[in-house]
Amino acid sequence: MPTVFTEGMHPGEFLVSEANGRLSRDVVTLAQTSITYQSGSVLAWATDISKWVHYAESGTHGTDTAGAINYARVDASGGDKQATVIARLAEVNGAQLSFLPGTTTNGKAAAAVDLIAAPHLIAVR
Repeated sequence: MPTVFTEGMHPGEFLVSEANGRLSRDVVTLAQTSITYQSGSVLAWATDISKWVHYAESGTHGTDTAGAINYARVDASGGDKQATVIARLAEVNGAQLSFLPGTTTNGKAAAAVDLIAAPHLIAVR
């Protein structure tokens, strides 16, 4: 019987377009977590620890406000990790964004509103 492989998201696969050069990108610190940051994971700035974390629609300390999108898969289970994110001036495919399990349709819509707001200007299509 043949072996079936499932290919995950490629780095930046969620991007429709971005600004010239690397204007859309930043290198940030992702906080340690047991949940892998996927390419397309929606992120929020946690004000209590001053690091980026998974967006959580009912979170606290800023984690309920989307502010960036993780560019490539990052395993931060062993500690904080540096990562590239899409932080501004981009257009993304909303169907390819990744959210924490249990995020509602309303939570995803709220994240899209957060991302299009200044200074991010990230349009979710």
